[in-house]
Amino acid sequence: MNRRIFLKSSAMAMFGVGSTPVWLSRALYAADAPSPRKKILVAIFQRGAVDGLNVVVPHGEQRYYDLRPSIAIPRPDSTADSAIDLDGFFGLHPSLKPLKPIYDSGQLAIVHAVGSPDPTRSHFDAQDYMESGTPGRKATSDGWLNRALPQEEQKSPVRAVSFSADLPRTLRGHNDAVAIANLNDFQVRDARGASSFESMYASTMDKVLNGTGRETFEAVKIMQAMQKQGYTPANNARYPGGRLGQSMKQIAQLIKSDIGLEVAFTDVGGWDTHVNEVGAKPSQGQLANLLNDFGQTLAAFYQDLGDRMADVTVVTMSEFGRTARENGNRGTDHGHANVMLVVGGDIKGGKVYCDWPGMAQEQLYENRDLNLTTDFRDVLGELVTRHLGNRQIASVFPGFADPKFRGLVAS
Repeated sequence: MNRRIFLKSSAMAMFGVGSTPVWLSRALYAADAPSPRKKILVAIFQRGAVDGLNVVVPHGEQRYYDLRPSIAIPRPDSTADSAIDLDGFFGLHPSLKPLKPIYDSGQLAIVHAVGSPDPTRSHFDAQDYMESGTPGRKATSDGWLNRALPQEEQKSPVRAVSFSADLPRTLRGHNDAVAIANLNDFQVRDARGASSFESMYASTMDKVLNGTGRETFEAVKIMQAMQKQGYTPANNARYPGGRLGQSMKQIAQLIKSDIGLEVAFTDVGGWDTHVNEVGAKPSQGQLANLLNDFGQTLAAFYQDLGDRMADVTVVTMSEFGRTARENGNRGTDHGHANVMLVVGGDIKGGKVYCDWPGMAQEQLYENRDLNLTTDFRDVLGELVTRHLGNRQIASVFPGFADPKFRGLVAS
């Protein structure tokens, strides 16, 4: 066994492992002893390769409309099916209307023509490279988000949490991390058995097993205490009922409980739009439905956290983009460059950060895809360095020798 906490709710559904530790009760319930706030980074992975060109629309580029005669999002004209203008050249998909006020407030930044420099169009390989933070290198054993955790002597057992059935690639590594399918299901059904295991781990002379066991049961007790509290989102925020919405709601609960969370991860699938990407109207169909849920979730999280967003940054990513030209099935195929969203209180938003490569045939990557002008590690590296405060960028992204930060984070 290694020291990484790896819990699956289906295997350990924990309940009744003992009373809440005194230090935790004090941190959770005593108004006169709040835990110090930490900077927190939340990463959302859009699995399946989202079509960035239809998410943040280059409506000022005529070639976009030439290449996508039946699936392009119409230029902004204030109707429900047209793009929502951002800066005269780019616009949001109409299903992302809830994000426009955040953009206008200066706390949503968009990075376009961004992605991995590795040319693979394999979902599996591209996701692996992005989660490891080492494009083209399959031998990397850990993930960038695990390596991004600052080194500390006093560590919370729930400083790194993923809302997923298994621990994702990005959180595997030396630092402890917890995988939770659902916060409310994080219990042990067999109280007597759990107590025996806790005693066994506590008494072992093996330092690794002792540490792993202690951290595991501390994490369980923290979650139990939170379950007893319940949770009501603030500021009339309403999360969608889907998996992404509920995961982000529970991440908000962890943040506001002040239990030492530093990084969180969740993902959402369904973005592989080869067929019928849009419906009869651009505001309908597979992509619109996904973006409707996605936009409402991010907006609810932002509204729920309120002034806590001063310490929180959310970043979205996907393994690669889609082809510039629509295919014969009114969809798009695997492409190259894409779009990333960054939301946070210390983000210099209200801007699309982009060295636009153009969409003329000779400007496209391999004559078919939007070209890459920003490496995804430039975006993540700046968040790790200037938001989380981890200056060891060479350790977080090994082999990435010359990062070029875009100025996303206010100094």
